[in-house]
Amino acid sequence: MQTNPTRDELLELLKGTVTDAAFRRATFAGATRGAATEWVRVVIRPVDLRGELYYQFAYQGAKKAVTKNFLADELEAPLDELIGNGFAGVHITTNAEEVDIRTSRKGRVHVGRHRLKQPAPAAEPEPHNRTKDVPLPEGKPDRLLEVMGIATPDGRVRPTMRAKFTQINEFLKQFGHALGDTDLARAGREVSILDCGCGSSYLTLAAHHYLNDVLGVPARILGVDVNEEVIRKSTDRAEELGAAGLLFECRTIGTADVAADVVFALHACDTATDDAIAQAVRSGAKLLLCVPCCHHDLNKVISPAGPSEVLRPVLRHGIMLQRAADLVTDAFRALALRIMGYRTDVVEFVATEHTARNLMIRAVRGSSVGPRGLSPAEPGFTAAPVGDPAPVAEYQEMKRFWRVTPYIEKVLGEPFQQLVKA
Repeated sequence: MQTNPTRDELLELLKGTVTDAAFRRATFAGATRGAATEWVRVVIRPVDLRGELYYQFAYQGAKKAVTKNFLADELEAPLDELIGNGFAGVHITTNAEEVDIRTSRKGRVHVGRHRLKQPAPAAEPEPHNRTKDVPLPEGKPDRLLEVMGIATPDGRVRPTMRAKFTQINEFLKQFGHALGDTDLARAGREVSILDCGCGSSYLTLAAHHYLNDVLGVPARILGVDVNEEVIRKSTDRAEELGAAGLLFECRTIGTADVAADVVFALHACDTATDDAIAQAVRSGAKLLLCVPCCHHDLNKVISPAGPSEVLRPVLRHGIMLQRAADLVTDAFRALALRIMGYRTDVVEFVATEHTARNLMIRAVRGSSVGPRGLSPAEPGFTAAPVGDPAPVAEYQEMKRFWRVTPYIEKVLGEPFQQLVKA
């Protein structure tokens, strides 16, 4: 056992062990007395990135996680930084031995090495994306991700854009799954998509790229938003990408004269989500993906009166009233879509660590495809009928219980109102 090695000696020990062909993993954890570091744990492992050996440093903090990859000749600085952070324990595993570096409360450093009786077989570096099966993978150059500032030219995701990268891939997975429940990918024609409230257009651009360049499904997309600045930036990005069939317009939701096959409403504020749903229904869209944002309309009128008096303990608290109103609003929306002939479900869009607004309403028009991907011509297909009595009855009972008329009923207009008329 070695006691109190100098910093240079520790650095040489770490460099020599980590770069050895037998190295498998190193874990830094625990803070020594007086140490000030934002990281509670750091794990180093060898990874195969595009056929080249890198060393991945996974930094885990109390509020964030960062991953960085270094070549062997770049290791000295990050390893020296870890030494300076003052971790109380370092455990290194190789195929031949285990190394422990412990720092006592009095600041004494002890280095212990334990040779394995039966050395483990040599292991190849793990593939960098070994467990990730995503539409736009990390570690692969992608012009779209580069232009959006999410990844470097060689495909490395920027630490500050990790959440956006995850959000894009989760959305594309949901989109791909829902698209498979329609016949659009097999229609043999260009798919028309309308993005209502496109904002900065990260997901708009990603959907266009995913369909045209990854899946090989020809598609054109119109993104609309009332913010002139985001429309200008989105147009500039589309031009930089040289993407055909990608257009952005400054206009309010519901005013676009387009018969869209697919409608997105991703974080459209308050009743703008309802306007987008109505646009989808009017245009006969076969697929709607809706991620509601802020809710205010019902929040202002819901009260513990009449049948809902029993919920007074919930509704007396502002935050609980708000969340209840959010759920009630989206329940009305999902029911309205079912009444209008859409097969509808509500799912988690992405983990809350990436966005607080993580509820997605997925709706597939019943006449386009049946359950498990059955087409109307196949046995077992049953179309979702417009005005189905079951969701109509649920909608009417919801209205009686809460004593409200949701905005979705107003914006869908007379055809819907006749269906739900009590």
